This record gives sequence, C-alpha cells and structure tokens, in this order.
Amino acid sequence: MTAQQPGAKVVPDALWSPALARGLIRDDVMRSMRYRDGFTDLLGADVPARPGLAQRFMHSPTVAALYERLWRPVMVAIMRLHGISIDAERQRASDALHLGGDQRVLDVACGPGNFTGFFSDQLSGDGFVIGLDNSIAMMERAVRDNSGARAVYMRADALSLPFNDGAFDVVCCFAALHLVPEPISVLNEMIRVLSPGGRIAVMTTYGRESLLIRKGLELGAELCGVRVFDRATIPAFLSAAGLTDIDQQLRGISQFVMARRPGEVGDPWHTRSTGWRAEGRAIGF
Repeated sequence: MTAQQPGAKVVPDALWSPALARGLIRDDVMRSMRYRDGFTDLLGADVPARPGLAQRFMHSPTVAALYERLWRPVMVAIMRLHGISIDAERQRASDALHLGGDQRVLDVACGPGNFTGFFSDQLSGDGFVIGLDNSIAMMERAVRDNSGARAVYMRADALSLPFNDGAFDVVCCFAALHLVPEPISVLNEMIRVLSPGGRIAVMTTYGRESLLIRKGLELGAELCGVRVFDRATIPAFLSAAGLTDIDQQLRGISQFVMARRPGEVGDPWHTRSTGWRAEGRAIGF
C-alpha cells in the first residue's frame, strides 16, 4: 500500500489494486465490481426492500439522511440502551473489538456508516474498514457523511459476502441482524470471512425472559418486520460454529454478543458449515 499523503484517502485506490483485491475479494465477483458515487456496487439496480416497515425505512433516502439525528435515537429509545449516546456506543464497540493498527474490519449492514467511519479513525498503517449494505440510499449517505480516511463502502448482499474465506480480522453487525429474513445465513457468512484469531460482534434484539413481555415484543416486531431473538440463540450458534470466548451483554431489549475464532493468523481453519446449518435448522431458522 502506498504511503498516505496528508488529507488523502488511501484505501479506495489500494482496494482496487490487484494485490489487495486478490487477497480480499472472491475471484468470481471481481468482474462484476463497479465503482459509482464513491462506493463499489455489486448489485446494480436497487434491491427491492424486504417486506416490513423497518426494511422499507432502511431503503428510504429520507431515513438515510435523518438516521443519526432521528431514526437511530428512536430505535435506541425503543431498545432502552440506558440513554447511551452514539459516540459512547461506538467507542464501547471499538474497545470491545480491540480495534487498532493494521486490522481489516468488515461492518455488515452498515447503514449510513456511523460505525464504519468511526472505526476507520481507530486504525493505522495498512488497516481499513469496509462498510457493506444493500441500500443505495444508505451507501450514498455513508459516502457523504462518514467517509473516513480508511473507510471503503461496498453495496453487496450479506447473504453472499463477496470476500474470500478468512479475509477480515474483525467482522461486526450492529442493529441490523433482526431485519434480515435469514439471520443464521448472514452469521454463517460473517464467520466464513473471519480470520483465525479474529473477533466477531453482533448487536441485535433481545426478547426478555418474561413470556408476556416476549410475546408482546414479538407481536409488535412481526408487524414491523423485525425478528426478536431470545437469550440463547446467538451464543449457542456461535458456540456450535466453533467460536470461543463468547460474551453476551443484555441491555433492555437489546443484546451485544462477541466471540473469537480460535487460532492465530495464518493457521488453517477447517469449516464445519454442515454443522452450523444443522444447528440453524434445529433452533428454527
């Protein structure tokens, strides 16, 4: 990677370089890459929003523009994160993931890049973060508002990530896993692209232990197209996938789950995708 000049954005050019692209992006998607309006687009025409009010909002240019000032505070209030500010939330995530240095970071379903841009400021040297989302509106807003020096944005499908196995040191998905119809498939992909020794983190919904509260949350979530996870599902799945050091923090009706992929950088990793998918079916996904 070339030396960074003052004020320069070094990562986009480096991402397009043959050496880095071959190590990061799958060969079968290289030819379909297009660069538009500041982000790499692998999907072409805008993908129709999934059924559900929340999913339609995520494809709205208005919501993308107001996300940090309006939409996110409303969602945080609903999830009752004890009034934590967006800055404090980003810093807590960065600290938990031990971000810094030359790490390669993937932010799945990044929305307007509120975490992506912040994470890029924690890195140095050859480190970079890719913010990935399938919404054109969110990508355009991310480029406009959160284009950090080491931030790259890519429009792609989280159900089939365009990256090679073990490409990233850190993979995360904040406040989005409950919006996708196949969350276990997304988790499978996140684990696939995580390097040995790497860390994965998810912040999503939590249905509480009370049957009455859980049923009420599930009813409201179903109307909006949002999945409500119980306490056990995500940690159990990560454990079945072979991940270790699993830590879960419950806050109101949200949960933050982090885990580590065993091994050191460069170690072989023998995937157990059949087992993961069997576990996913067993828990109802």
